[in-house]
Amino acid sequence: METVRLRKLLSHQQDILSKIALGLPLNVVINDICLSIEEIIDDESARCSILSLREGQLFHCAAPNIDDKYCQAINGVHVGPSAGSCGTAAYSNARVIVEDIAVSPLWEDYKELALSFELRSCWSTPIISTQSQILGTFAIYHDKPKAPSAYDLELIDYFVHFTSIALEKNVESFKAKQLIADLQQSNEKFKAFTKVMPDLILILSEDGEYTDLYGSSNELLYSSPSTLIHQNVKDALPKKESQLIMNVIEKTLTTNDVQFFEYELEIKNNKVTFEGRTAPLDHYQPNNPLQRHVVWMARDISVRKNAEQEITKLAFFDSLTNLPNRRMLSDKLTLCVETIKQSDKVGALLFLDLDNFKRINDSLGHSAGDEILVELSTRFRSVIKAPNTLARVGGDEFIILLEYVGENNQQAIIEAEIVAKSLQSVFDEKFEVGKLAFQVSCSIGICLIDKINSVTDNILKFADTAMYHSKKKRGNSSSFYDPALQTLLQNQAELETDIVRAIACDEFCAYFQPQINAQGKIIGAEALIRWNHPQKGLIAPNEFIPIAEQYGLIQKLQNTVLRDICILINDLSRNNIIDESFNISINISQCQFNSTTLKNELLNVINHFDVEPSRVKLEITESMLSGDIDSAIQQMEELKSHGFIFSIDDFGTGYSCLTHLSSFPVKELKIDKSFIDKICDSGTGHSIVQTIINLGKSLNISVVAEGVETLAQFEVLKKIDIDAIQGYLIAKPMTHEQYLQWHNTYLKDGI
Repeated sequence: METVRLRKLLSHQQDILSKIALGLPLNVVINDICLSIEEIIDDESARCSILSLREGQLFHCAAPNIDDKYCQAINGVHVGPSAGSCGTAAYSNARVIVEDIAVSPLWEDYKELALSFELRSCWSTPIISTQSQILGTFAIYHDKPKAPSAYDLELIDYFVHFTSIALEKNVESFKAKQLIADLQQSNEKFKAFTKVMPDLILILSEDGEYTDLYGSSNELLYSSPSTLIHQNVKDALPKKESQLIMNVIEKTLTTNDVQFFEYELEIKNNKVTFEGRTAPLDHYQPNNPLQRHVVWMARDISVRKNAEQEITKLAFFDSLTNLPNRRMLSDKLTLCVETIKQSDKVGALLFLDLDNFKRINDSLGHSAGDEILVELSTRFRSVIKAPNTLARVGGDEFIILLEYVGENNQQAIIEAEIVAKSLQSVFDEKFEVGKLAFQVSCSIGICLIDKINSVTDNILKFADTAMYHSKKKRGNSSSFYDPALQTLLQNQAELETDIVRAIACDEFCAYFQPQINAQGKIIGAEALIRWNHPQKGLIAPNEFIPIAEQYGLIQKLQNTVLRDICILINDLSRNNIIDESFNISINISQCQFNSTTLKNELLNVINHFDVEPSRVKLEITESMLSGDIDSAIQQMEELKSHGFIFSIDDFGTGYSCLTHLSSFPVKELKIDKSFIDKICDSGTGHSIVQTIINLGKSLNISVVAEGVETLAQFEVLKKIDIDAIQGYLIAKPMTHEQYLQWHNTYLKDGI
């Protein structure tokens, strides 16, 4: 970014953040943001528009240089997949670049309107809150077709960030009031007169005599103008302040140059910070031309200085709890480590994470969760005292830095455990939110700080690892760092990196295991993911699926499987060897099932390949249906309305809520292989399978037996009226080409 533009950007940044910190009206701040980016961006024809999102509609916030008739015409537009740049950006939660409105399908319904106002390109970026919620859109229009440069996008991201801060401040006004309370209190007396009064101009002689006063009322003067004129600063001001002024006068006249400085004066029992500028002034008095003077401009910058302090506070303190944030914690940890390196003392860092806190946010909303976090911070403060540091580093995570817990590790372990128990004791009393009360607990990881363990990044990582170990113990406990566990996590992180690489290199693919009905007809198949690693060969799913779920990569793997399913279905259809009832099942994980994007992810892939949703069967487990039943039914019904079919996998091995089974839109139950292995015995295995089949028949749900390996098992299953089977008796999982060959062969020869 060019130096001049960078200076402008920094200047606007300071001005915008100051206005936000001071709590100026939202329309003032948003309007200023629009004008600022229009001034800095490359093309003078650029016009900025900011819209806010409320209940699926976008409403006008600011567009100072766009015709008001256009703004009113789009005010309240509903978001959607083809709702112009802004409506689509808000709908898809992604930046939408339309270089030419005239030819863009996204603008089909709004093209004539935009073109009538000479708006021919529109780049829109969603404005995201710190809670990952869409607050609105930030758009740049031009009067000609235009594509953004990398510089344009970088600049837009800067101002989108400022807009996000402004909108979120407005939405959560009570937080904003809390953040700037000190600033408002200290500046309240100054606001009324600083808005209307110009700078104070003084003419001072070289001896320090007030010669003239210009441009201000009496409020910023140490005493009244009539008293000050012809009075010497040495007589008018205390000795310390008068000496400061005399030093500035002397330096100005000695250097014969402009001087810039800041100083404070006690004005009517208030400290006022001034920005002073002085310049030499010769021949000011015609009757005494040899006497030199200085012109002294005094500007009250108290508001600006306090705003800077508030911005610093925002940078180093958590806005919700007013506790030190991660940045301040990092600085204090660095200082603590350096001190410990020079001594034989031992410190400790405790990483604390609330157990299952997400359930409160999900059920009651983030405001309820925030109430608990604020109350918890108050309780923690009663336990953690200076010089130790209590910090909130994000979400429901807290870090406690104990600068001294002993002279050796043995003593330090004892002291750190005592502090950990004290922290856990604050959870004994329930947390009240409205009329509800919640029992909350936490997991704590502890890492000692000594001369050996003195790398700040490692200390934080080790404490986090120890906390993770406490989570594995089902929470409500504390653990010290264990190097073996860290090695395990490092291996998992390396595997995660390898998975990311493998996705990019298209090393994952689907294998297919066929299903036949009791009469021997092929009715479908199950898609199973495999990893063809270039060095390790074929890797089974149980080795990488848990890591993919933990690191949020499972959807990318699922899209790969769904892609391969669609390709196989299209190949089978072209060969006319399947009928309308044929479908292929895909396993859906818990995190995917709970995701609000599952429907769109599935539809995007199958629509790309022009495959009917009824061809895809979604396999879920019993445990996924044992939580929020109403939400599960709603999710399934929505997917069913698009044509997808549901199957419950490994039925009988998990938690079965039989009371609600009939409420779920399920078309199939799959009996786990562990029961099929015992089907030929006359004991419980046979009885369980028979019971599941009878249950399916009573609910009009098809039942499929998994893991069928022998003809004897198949014969028993047919006798007890099984609907379909899957297993090695038919075929092992196969690649795409192998399956096509098997399918054709089976149609000719059978099992």
